[in-house]
Amino acid sequence: MAALVMSSSRSVLKIIPCVQRLVHCNYHTSNVRSGGTGYFREVTLDSKTPSDDDLVTCQLDGVNGHIALLTLNNPSKLNALTQPMGDALKQHVDALKANDTLRAVIVTGAGRAFSAGGDLKWLMKRHEDKPENNTDIMVDFYKLFLSLRQLPVPVIGAINGPAIGAGMCMALGGCDIRVAHVKAKMGMTFAKLGLHPGMAATHFLPLLAGYGRAAELIYTSRVIGAQDAYQMGLVNKVCEGEMHLVLDEAIEIAEEICRGAPRAIRESVISLRTAQEANALGLEAAMARESFAQSLTYPTKDLAEGVRAIQEKREPNFTGK
Repeated sequence: MAALVMSSSRSVLKIIPCVQRLVHCNYHTSNVRSGGTGYFREVTLDSKTPSDDDLVTCQLDGVNGHIALLTLNNPSKLNALTQPMGDALKQHVDALKANDTLRAVIVTGAGRAFSAGGDLKWLMKRHEDKPENNTDIMVDFYKLFLSLRQLPVPVIGAINGPAIGAGMCMALGGCDIRVAHVKAKMGMTFAKLGLHPGMAATHFLPLLAGYGRAAELIYTSRVIGAQDAYQMGLVNKVCEGEMHLVLDEAIEIAEEICRGAPRAIRESVISLRTAQEANALGLEAAMARESFAQSLTYPTKDLAEGVRAIQEKREPNFTGK
């Protein structure tokens, strides 16, 4: 394949004209917005014009479209995960699945966060809903963000900032490889919100870090730094320096993947993910258990107290009710 060209400085990336269209995919390309890295070109679904209001953006590398960059794009809310954002992500995933030239996907967050977790207003809607409704709603919600696992190529998480709660779950369950900036924080903070973990946290966390580490992180809601996450096996590499270097590192890994045989790598992705999903209870059973447990904790007074405590920037006072 043609080499993906970068300048001699890793901090400056050269823009290269797109020379190949996507195959079997209703994507259209446009110029990268000013201020972008210059490595990727913007793509949109159908005839839609790229917009700063897009909750998820998708870009392709400027040479041959082998590498896609998916960006969670609600920086003013620290890329909190919402139903509309999940729908947007799923749309891009479905389109990319039909791209026969795709060889790697990078996922990151716009602004200073990867994702700060679930949207508080949406959580309060679940608090007011019936448990039987929440059980189904939550499984569907998990699957929107874990749809990244449907991509037939390796998915690399470029964790540029906080990955908290459901944001951490997405990074662990949706990405095969994770690179984190040294200042990034990660945490399963559900218990301090008054909520049972979700989005397959209880499946992927013990699988990657071991049962003891998973229990400690879930029960304490402790937020850890990137170096600790590396020591626990939750991230593959930690990047220092300017924030954009975490994306540069993810690009470098993606380029290395692109030099391998595409069919062999795609089949390896299936093998590894199948083994991962079959572990312990199995992914589907874990999500079913989590959605049921979350439906029991959503209507509690503790959940409402946890949300208020975050909004008021104070410690919660839980009563067990």
